[in-house]
Amino acid sequence: MDIQNTVAVVTGAASGIGEAVVLELAARKCRAIAMVDQSERCCEVAEAVHKKFPAVATEAFVGDAVDAAFRERVFEQVRSKYGVAQICVPAAGITRDALAVKVDKATGKSQIYPLELFKLVIDVDLIAPIYWGMQLVAGIAEDRAARGKGRWEPEEDVQGTVIFIGSISSLGNKGQVSYASAKAGLEGAASTLAKEAMFHGVRFGVIHPGFTDTPMVRALGEEYIRSRILPQTQLRRLIRTEEIADAICFMISNSAVTGELWADAGWHPSA
Repeated sequence: MDIQNTVAVVTGAASGIGEAVVLELAARKCRAIAMVDQSERCCEVAEAVHKKFPAVATEAFVGDAVDAAFRERVFEQVRSKYGVAQICVPAAGITRDALAVKVDKATGKSQIYPLELFKLVIDVDLIAPIYWGMQLVAGIAEDRAARGKGRWEPEEDVQGTVIFIGSISSLGNKGQVSYASAKAGLEGAASTLAKEAMFHGVRFGVIHPGFTDTPMVRALGEEYIRSRILPQTQLRRLIRTEEIADAICFMISNSAVTGELWADAGWHPSA
């Protein structure tokens, strides 16, 4: 799939991996990029990207990625203004880390990870990305139906690609029961959607980044990063966001690459 002259939708586009993906897509001459984020900074980033790449149309959409009506509105506006979206990278994500069960030393009573936090992480990191991906498939399917196209044939170009942002935590990581569950769930969703969506010519994949230099990772604290993360990676540094963005574009561009790609710098969860 040639990225040049395509229309893309990226969530979590105001920072971290999402922002890096936008820049990489623009560098590869994507025609238009819808940048989605709950932060108003998304507007600033969109302007900066367009200034750096004047030939690329960038439009910011500020809202909650979990909101179904917002999601539908983004795709409809993109379609009416730029054409059917062909690339989707739902990169918005959160963590709410804590042990699944811990005992209060003073009272001896156990505390279970709050259900409301688990549901929040699942909503943002699992359900929302899946539905952004399915929304892209729906748009392509409708467009093909309107043009009298049925089942996709290999003589055609690939019609679309969705790349989910997984995590090395999908293998299991202490203190991340909700986050790890969400990221592991993306694997099953991508495998299923890949089988269904290829009828319409749409591919699905998952990239599993290791510890990347993002605000989410930096929030762990420099001491934790220095002592608990860097010594266990082959690079002995955090992965750069542009390295993950490059890997994502590789997955988009090479249609023979299916399933999952691990970009972990050699780090793996401990026992």
